[in-house]
Amino acid sequence: MDENGVIKTIYQAKSWFINHQNLLIQYAINIVFALVILLAGLIIAKWISRITNRLMSLRDIDKTIRDFLSAIVRYGIIAFTLIAVLSKLGVQTASVIAVLGAAGLAIGLALQGSLSNFAAGVLLVIFRPLRSGEYVILGSVEGTVEHIQIFSTSLRTADDRIIVIPNSKVINANIINTSREPNRRTQIMVSVAYNSDIDRVKKVLGDVITADERIQHDKGFTIRLHEITPFSLNFVVRVWTTNLDAWNVYWDLMENFKKQLDAHNISIPFPQIDVHLYQNQNS
Repeated sequence: MDENGVIKTIYQAKSWFINHQNLLIQYAINIVFALVILLAGLIIAKWISRITNRLMSLRDIDKTIRDFLSAIVRYGIIAFTLIAVLSKLGVQTASVIAVLGAAGLAIGLALQGSLSNFAAGVLLVIFRPLRSGEYVILGSVEGTVEHIQIFSTSLRTADDRIIVIPNSKVINANIINTSREPNRRTQIMVSVAYNSDIDRVKKVLGDVITADERIQHDKGFTIRLHEITPFSLNFVVRVWTTNLDAWNVYWDLMENFKKQLDAHNISIPFPQIDVHLYQNQNS
């Protein structure tokens, strides 16, 4: 392009900017306002979410419900903010909402699993079979409930690992909540040698239980012969404790049972085979 062509192009661009300067200024203002609305919406969403959580905390509402509702409030405000931003940019929001509705239907069909997780999360919040801070067993995993979120539930295990489980799996599995009730029954199986005296074994085990003050003696305890096997006599021991003392009582009883059984010469079982020899009279 020669020098005249360059100058002509520059003049054309200048003329275009002059003729459309009002429109460009308006677009620039709209973009600035859209950015301000977006930034303000994100800040307001976070702020209102925190205030909602704090107000529910002052009313002693469960932490699970607080976190769940706060998240819904936050994302709801963000959604309205995005619609306001599009409107400020001149986009017809009515058509956008219609398109989003159609897209939402298609996405919903494609993300049925996520929607089922969301629905399960709502059910978990409404019926509250588990709450933050409770110890639960969910199928093959167990731990303390950390958070119940919109799509998933996270547990913290005893060895400080985080397990994230989709809410649909939580709601469809057997939920064993060991923290909801203040007390817990602990069961221990004790095996002794086949030739042990039953009454003597029950007395030794009963004395160990009676000496432990953490056991709730007002509820009684059970020591019964549960099973007779080819190698052992298996006794079932059941005691009541608080949830806080359950595991410590279990371990201490196991150790003290072994010590007292040894002290009373009651041996533990081991696999054995009796061999009988017969003499052939014809030999």
